[in-house]
Amino acid sequence: MRPSQETVFRVLFTNGTNNTTVQFLRYTVAGGCAFAFDFSCLYFLTSYCHVYYLVSAAIAFLVGLAVNYALSIAWVFNRRRMSNWLSEFVVFALIGVGGLVLNEVFIWFFTEVVLLFYLLSKAVSTILVYLYNFLVRKFVLFS
Repeated sequence: MRPSQETVFRVLFTNGTNNTTVQFLRYTVAGGCAFAFDFSCLYFLTSYCHVYYLVSAAIAFLVGLAVNYALSIAWVFNRRRMSNWLSEFVVFALIGVGGLVLNEVFIWFFTEVVLLFYLLSKAVSTILVYLYNFLVRKFVLFS
């Protein structure tokens, strides 16, 4: 029996789920939103405020982290290991700090060594850090 479009829509977008594939798709959308905030902040701070690109990248990454957390708890993951939201956010942020370290290293490497434009370096870094963040958060906090 083939599911209706309404059923597929509910499974993908509205119902809570423990299905890792659906969570990964939702995390991709949430990550895309977080990336938009992150990337915009990076561009604005570097190009308009003349903040050094690695400092801008760190600030922008933290903005993206807050957006990602809000969407993750509201929409992506419905099972939580911690009942205290502050403790959960701290762990979420610590995982993000690991991602931030990776982000900074990748941006530096691709900008200074490979000689890519800093925004292209950020795009490459985002893909690599995205995979790290999903897997660690899924299995440490939300499974």
